[in-house]
Amino acid sequence: MPENTGNIAPLAWQRYVEETLRRRKAEGLTQKDHSALAGVSHPTMAAFERGETTLTLAKALDILRVVGLVDEPAEGDTQARFVRDAFERWRNLIAPLPQDSPARFPNGWYRFDYWLEGDLKMPELTAFERILEKAVVRKTGWPPFWLPTREAIQPREVDGLIECWLAPQGEEVERGFNDPAHCDFWRAAPSGRMFLIRGYQEDGAETFPAGTILDTTLPLWRMGEVLLHAEKLASLLCKDADTAVTVHFRAMFTGLRGRVLRSWANPLSDLLVEGHAARSDEAVLEAKFSANDIESRLAECMLPLLTSLYERFGVAGLSLNRVEAEVQRLLNSPISKERRPRR
Repeated sequence: MPENTGNIAPLAWQRYVEETLRRRKAEGLTQKDHSALAGVSHPTMAAFERGETTLTLAKALDILRVVGLVDEPAEGDTQARFVRDAFERWRNLIAPLPQDSPARFPNGWYRFDYWLEGDLKMPELTAFERILEKAVVRKTGWPPFWLPTREAIQPREVDGLIECWLAPQGEEVERGFNDPAHCDFWRAAPSGRMFLIRGYQEDGAETFPAGTILDTTLPLWRMGEVLLHAEKLASLLCKDADTAVTVHFRAMFTGLRGRVLRSWANPLSDLLVEGHAARSDEAVLEAKFSANDIESRLAECMLPLLTSLYERFGVAGLSLNRVEAEVQRLLNSPISKERRPRR
């Protein structure tokens, strides 16, 4: 064993596991809560608490950060705190709602977050909100990070950030849509950090029970829309046209166990893939891309993300050609095919 010349104590892994478990319980978090805040799967969280040492260092650090056991001034850590704070904010907003409220996403949810790395402007909040309006990508009638103008649901400034919660129908809120897919919560930081959580469109359909299917095309469309948003926001925040900007993207899908892949939203799609029911409850997908050419390379960007997600359903061998065909449908989709959001 090499001589320890830096007076650094060996890592007492089991003590870290025990302290993490103690802090989680002291903060009133369930194991599932902790995994969601850390952005790791529930099985990964369970393996950590069993003291297994097969986890990657990145996943272990994500878990430890939630309970304050990591001290690092890295950009990734800043984004992790941003995501944790946004998720906690959403939990606080839904806390007073009835247990069966669609805004609680009772059958699962998906969330996307990204941060931009590069030489960026740092606008004031008022200017940043105008930039966010320009960054909205309208490929469907319910785009991510859209800014409603009705007072009850319009974006607000909170703790130096812009946030928007599309609260469910109630005494103070009148909604045209009142299902999980239309109760978004999102947050945005002027430094180029974004967070969005939303329920499944499939769970608002009346043709099958909630929590039983995952559409084959909607994950591509939703992730694609967010990546296109990142490309546009990067172009609006970069200091000059030649600035190189990297998009660090993460998606998390929950409530997957028992769902099956079905072509529902677009039965004519070339992306007809079906497998067995998902055996894991969550999927965490991560990637980074150059922001300068996301649209022209969108199918290449999407292929590894979709491949990883579909593997939960026993689907393998997804081809770039099939993804490219669906990406072209997204890029060429007229907004008129879906109803526009009520502003």
